[in-house]
Amino acid sequence: MGFTASSDDRGGLTTDDYVAGGATQTAVKILVVGHFAVGKTTFIGSISEIEPLSTEETMTQAAEAVDDLKGVRGKTTTTVALDFGRLTISERVVLYLFGTPGQTRFVQMWEDMARGALGALILVDPERLADSFPVIDLIEQYGLDYAIAVNHFDGNPERAERALREALDLLDETPVVTCDARNEKSSAAALTTLVRYLLDRAS
Repeated sequence: MGFTASSDDRGGLTTDDYVAGGATQTAVKILVVGHFAVGKTTFIGSISEIEPLSTEETMTQAAEAVDDLKGVRGKTTTTVALDFGRLTISERVVLYLFGTPGQTRFVQMWEDMARGALGALILVDPERLADSFPVIDLIEQYGLDYAIAVNHFDGNPERAERALREALDLLDETPVVTCDARNEKSSAAALTTLVRYLLDRAS
């Protein structure tokens, strides 16, 4: 399998073109980000066509002293490096999904993982919107286009899109979708929304 790299004027943006089965495919790097315990590992696990790579560790009492568990439902593990999955969306395009740890102490890792990414899907818990502010700020600092996926948790009431947009101070053009990170079709729909937005921005 041979690899060639290409880049554009956005500096860190690169794509890797590789030959597989006689057809040239474009590999696109997508970040799946969000605050602690918002469902990033679950999202990638529900949609990846390969066995996802996950670096989760069991949470200990020591970790509870560092990570804010207020409002977190049944959280017993936490990602300490990254989650990785793959999804082929056409004969020519393959998405490589990189899930970042949600804790602020991993910010340097976020910056490293953002290099070469085309865009980001930001998962949001509607009951913990304030926790998403630092995440959105970081993605904007990295210069990445993004979409918001509101992860539906059991028992959470529905929130109007306009209220969510106002609470998160989003631009009108920023896509906002509701998803269930446990459901493959729902996760695929959220990711498709992001990809279409990125294509529109690139055209």
